[in-house]
Amino acid sequence: MESDLYTAYSGYAHLGAGLTVGMSSLAAGLAIGIVGDAGVRANAQQPRLFVGMILILIFAEVIGLTLLARIVPTHLHLVAIARAIFSK
Repeated sequence: MESDLYTAYSGYAHLGAGLTVGMSSLAAGLAIGIVGDAGVRANAQQPRLFVGMILILIFAEVIGLTLLARIVPTHLHLVAIARAIFSK
């Protein structure tokens, strides 16, 4: 890719998309780790908590997947626009 075709706007858009996806995945992983640890300890004491623990783990994972599903199409759209503009 030539540097004159890759604008600062595209660079910052890609940086922002990457940071957003990375931070949301990090937050989702941290939430899953904390809930998983507490859930396993609580499940050892009270087996009825298993279903609730699984639901909380699912909701924590949805945080990361939702943001990923929103950012990737936006990123692909920006790339398609940049290619259409600079391919002329």
